[in-house]
Amino acid sequence: MTRYEYGGDEFVFVELAEQMSLEVNFRAMAITQKIREKNWPGILDVCPANVSYMIRFNPQVVHPNELIEDLRQLEYSVSDLDHIEIHSRVVDVPILFEDPWTHEALMRFRDRHQDPTSTDLEYAARINGYPNKEQFIEALTSFPFLVSMVGFVPGLPWCYQMVPREQQIEVPKYVRPRTYTPERAFGFGGAFACIYPVQGAGGYQLFGVAAAPIYDKDQILPDFKKSMVFPRQGDIFRYRSIDMEGFSKIRAAVENGTYRYRTKEISFSPRQVIENPKNFSENVLEVLYRD
Repeated sequence: MTRYEYGGDEFVFVELAEQMSLEVNFRAMAITQKIREKNWPGILDVCPANVSYMIRFNPQVVHPNELIEDLRQLEYSVSDLDHIEIHSRVVDVPILFEDPWTHEALMRFRDRHQDPTSTDLEYAARINGYPNKEQFIEALTSFPFLVSMVGFVPGLPWCYQMVPREQQIEVPKYVRPRTYTPERAFGFGGAFACIYPVQGAGGYQLFGVAAAPIYDKDQILPDFKKSMVFPRQGDIFRYRSIDMEGFSKIRAAVENGTYRYRTKEISFSPRQVIENPKNFSENVLEVLYRD
């Protein structure tokens, strides 16, 4: 049951469910998109999340009780996902797995890990039932991920793999957080993959490093001309494994300011994903790599 809560004088928090699922996230996206389209008086900001969203409003323009009633009606109007169409970018995201930089970082903090005797990748493969890390990497890269929200630090994408629930990969966060995580580190915590946009602390298991940035404060690269943050909620990321040679070529293009992500635009119904995620994922990859 949906929970509506007041957040001080200027905020309303709405939780659609306690457990993450593609269906709930699609509903959150549909609701927040309609809020933006309606442009209600007094709405100052809309912040979508995995299974919830928050509204900032001007209490001198709209009463919170009236706003909550409008939000209830809006939620009811998107209860049928068959009539919702989502427009997304499909993005190729190259990842160097087991790179030397994240490996050095994770080895510094083995005392904070569930299994100090193995690397994060080896540990994650084992607890998810994969016989080796190679098959685990294949599972991560065979199906795309939905960017279900952006946050925690500027530009960090929370990514949920578009597979049946029984195939979802899950790993716990570190027992105690690290005080250092390299920029662009590719991590996994709970059921979510992420890329750390900047150097900082963190608790997700570290599997590798992204070749290209997802945050560019100086907006030098072509993909960042309109925004210093690349990911958007609703994007579909395909994490692609690359070797050191491929990584070095991409880094050179980033350094000289010419690198661009490979992207394609698609439209789809959430029902397509929910009813047959395998077929949807195969179609997405075909679109992404079609010349």
